[in-house]
Amino acid sequence: MKLQTSKRKRIALLVESSLGSGRSILRGISQFSRQVGNWELLYAPRGLEDVVPDWLESWEGDGVIARIQDEGMLSALKKLEIPVVDVLGVPNHDLPLVRVDDEKISGKIAKHFLDRSFDHFAFYGIEGESWSRRREDAFRQATASGKSYASLNSLRGISECNSAHFSKLKEWLLSLPKPLAMMTCSDQCGLTLVEACRAADITVPEEVAVVSVDNDHALCEVATPNLSSIRGGHQKVGFEAASLLNRLIDDTPVSSDRILIPPNEIVVRDSSDARSISDASVRNAIQFMREHLSEPITNETIARAVGLSRTRMQVRFRAEVGMSLREFLAERRLRQAEKLIQFTDLTFADIAERCGFRHHEYLGYVLKKERGVTPRKLRMEASSLSS
Repeated sequence: MKLQTSKRKRIALLVESSLGSGRSILRGISQFSRQVGNWELLYAPRGLEDVVPDWLESWEGDGVIARIQDEGMLSALKKLEIPVVDVLGVPNHDLPLVRVDDEKISGKIAKHFLDRSFDHFAFYGIEGESWSRRREDAFRQATASGKSYASLNSLRGISECNSAHFSKLKEWLLSLPKPLAMMTCSDQCGLTLVEACRAADITVPEEVAVVSVDNDHALCEVATPNLSSIRGGHQKVGFEAASLLNRLIDDTPVSSDRILIPPNEIVVRDSSDARSISDASVRNAIQFMREHLSEPITNETIARAVGLSRTRMQVRFRAEVGMSLREFLAERRLRQAEKLIQFTDLTFADIAERCGFRHHEYLGYVLKKERGVTPRKLRMEASSLSS
């Protein structure tokens, strides 16, 4: 990109920093600003529900990038009579718009579940939010081949603090057929959903597999189990919105002032790391293995835990999962060890003990044999990616 040498452009940012999606948009704007070289950014931390700041009326700037949440904010921004680019798309308006492609987000999540042979689907969203409704409509259409579909919405903020709604959510989850593939409209709703599952004694992902949207690392990793989530492309939204605003300020012709950004990949974590399993005994066996990885469990131990004979358990497990109990347990232990190597500072000896390996040398042998990498190299690679 050619460095601009004209006078500096004053840009106001009305993008919330309270959500991971908003912070990603800000990173994209910052990236463009560094490249173009003549932007001066004005930003104050805010939440999505905050009103338009009063200083904006007397501010003498060149353009605004905003997540326009309501008609009041839309009206205030139009009165400025300077270029404005919206990066949310909630109220219908004729302002330039760059937002994530909600339909493609839902399509990718639906494919994730369909590839894992789920037949029952559900959506948990936020009432009155057009982006949540778009995601639900697209998810329902993409899973139309399934046997059942259900949805439930909450008002923004209600699910986190209202005991009546939380009880309603638990009752709804208990009423749905299992195994169930659940999409939530955001990571905030995803966190509430897995907490409701735990409160209702519903296992995730064996009974309810969950994928949310935004991949807010803090929320996804504080959830128990960790929450699978799709990266919606918000950083690119920020970059493209800034690029569009820059052209509008310069009166440069644009091919389109309404841009949809496709999502990135789904980051698969524990909440959806399962296939649809109709046999309840097999689901219980998988849950038992997940909860006892560090222990020296055997086929007999697993079969006894779910109330079946060893032979019957082995036959039913292979029929559902396509591998033996021993193979499945070994793979689960190795995958858990990989996660701990990559995302914690635990010693290799501690990791080996937590994941059921006899000692860390044996963990190193298995990792090298199955994945072609040593524990030390795997940790170094993960560290370089996060730095």
